[in-house]
Amino acid sequence: MADPQTLNEALQSHFGDRLAAAKVAFGEVDVEVRPEDLTAVMTELRDAAPFRFDQLLDVAGVDYAAYGQGEWITERATDTGFSRGVGDPTTPRLGLTGLYGVQEITEKTGRRFAAVYLLLSVEHNHRLRVRCFAADDDLPVVDSMTGIWPSANWPEREAFDLFGIVFEGHPDLRRILTDYGFVGHPFRKDFPLIGNVEPRYDVEKGRVVYGPVEIEPRVLVPRVIRDDHRYKGRGEQPEERADG
Repeated sequence: MADPQTLNEALQSHFGDRLAAAKVAFGEVDVEVRPEDLTAVMTELRDAAPFRFDQLLDVAGVDYAAYGQGEWITERATDTGFSRGVGDPTTPRLGLTGLYGVQEITEKTGRRFAAVYLLLSVEHNHRLRVRCFAADDDLPVVDSMTGIWPSANWPEREAFDLFGIVFEGHPDLRRILTDYGFVGHPFRKDFPLIGNVEPRYDVEKGRVVYGPVEIEPRVLVPRVIRDDHRYKGRGEQPEERADG
């Protein structure tokens, strides 16, 4: 593979201010493109002789709400279960409410949802990661790349299904993993971990129906096995000590 730093410098020289950011991370070049520049920049990345990114390997959606904050980080132990995961009032919580980790995300930053594209140049043996943030957190929209790389079709549908990112210009933007009547987008940070409805098969109707979620609240306590008398078989007595 060609030197990532050389590719990074070539990209910055070629695109200039059209790149909102550019860096080398984890051995690969990572650039950010504004939504209004995405189609033009991606077209040049495919066609320009120094780059020739002829393959789109993947498209991934990302929800950056509460990014970089760890809700499970703690410095104390508990003997009543994972209290920090079930609403412990003494632990900072990132706005989590309820038993199942539903988030109340109210801050609008214009940088919550992003589409991330992984590109490959077979000719130059280059790899590139392109990130584009949707400007509107309530209705995230970015241009579809299906007109540039037809392989974007199904990955964009997946990002739409799981994150609710709308890819404008997509020829068939509909759900691909969840059911037809599914409500919401399950990979969003504010989606309830137990879901909104519970599917079951109705024998009388001969089809799957939906109803209220009936999961019982429970505290998850790790099983700790200790090799002492507390875990001996029923009826067994602990060995007596020689000194009494």
